[in-house]
Amino acid sequence: MARAATTTDATEAVPDTGTDAYTDADPAAAGPGRRGRGRALRPGPLAALLTAALLVALTAAVSLGSVDIPPGEVWSVVGRRLTGQHPAPGTRDLIVWQLRVPRALLAAAVGAGLGLVGTAVQALVRNPLADPYLLGISSGASLGAVGVIVLGTGMGLSLTVGGIAGLTVSVAAFLGALAAFSLVWLLARRGGGFSPLRLVLAGIGIGQFLTGLTSYLVLQTGDEQQTRGVLFWLMGSLSGATWGQLAVPAAAVVLGLVLLQGRARGLNAMLMGDETAAGLGVDVVRLRREIFAVTSVLTGVLVAVSGAIGFVGLMVPHVCRLLVGGDHRRLLPLSALTGAVLLVVVDLIARVALDGQEVPIGVVTALLGAPTLLYLLDRRLERN
Repeated sequence: MARAATTTDATEAVPDTGTDAYTDADPAAAGPGRRGRGRALRPGPLAALLTAALLVALTAAVSLGSVDIPPGEVWSVVGRRLTGQHPAPGTRDLIVWQLRVPRALLAAAVGAGLGLVGTAVQALVRNPLADPYLLGISSGASLGAVGVIVLGTGMGLSLTVGGIAGLTVSVAAFLGALAAFSLVWLLARRGGGFSPLRLVLAGIGIGQFLTGLTSYLVLQTGDEQQTRGVLFWLMGSLSGATWGQLAVPAAAVVLGLVLLQGRARGLNAMLMGDETAAGLGVDVVRLRREIFAVTSVLTGVLVAVSGAIGFVGLMVPHVCRLLVGGDHRRLLPLSALTGAVLLVVVDLIARVALDGQEVPIGVVTALLGAPTLLYLLDRRLERN
């Protein structure tokens, strides 16, 4: 009983080891009992606030566009559809239910997933500047998708490039992510040892190699319009989203949240270092393998439906950590909510920023994420 109590207390807060890059870069990452303690907000009210913000963002995403639809009419259409009533006549019902609602919900699912993966990856490598694409998984997914699009068209197959390029492309992206995951894991485990630094270096190396192959395949397309479509997809896009594309990513995000939430205490312990975590009864090798597998599969699913969207997984965990501290039992669900709100808003900006032209989501997130990264680096330099 005494050992169990000690383990629980130790994993609730992440002490400063003095050299841990994770806690050095962000005082709020230390969790309760550290300097960020006085600033930490209560997770319950914050979750309620984020849920309300998500509903507002979803309403705005469905309401605004080339044809503006009043929020009252939006909810009227949604209510009719959900209760099985006969749809209202006219094109607005089609715009709301068939075009904008599935896209807004897909944006929420992808944003939630990226927030989850970013939080888990930062704990996995003990570095607050890590994001889901640091480990090369998105590069594998992109290579799989582009390979099927380019080679499939070359063989006369009918494939379209939109927010999702058909079921075949999604499967290829997912398999590419798993292949990249396997390569990175084998390199990181080579020689029987394992360290976060080796995992990061393996991910960067594999990611750059796969990105080079992807660029080569893009250059092999003979159709200029197809090349533009592939590049647009690679920069992140949810255009063409349908109800049929929503089920798999939504289920993957929910399952990922459940699995990661069940390992939240282990993630807290890992931030103190492998030896300390092992002393607290955590099987570090097994936990790291499980976290890496969950984040890789989830990243593959998300990239398959949205392309590569950067910076969300970097920004969201930091914002949430500053608000509630570094305890992953609170951090994971709040990161999912924050990511959902952020990407719904970003997708709305991408749709309405330019008249008659959609901006890739990755462009918008880069414009938001780059200043955030510079701020974090400046903050760390000031602390050091």
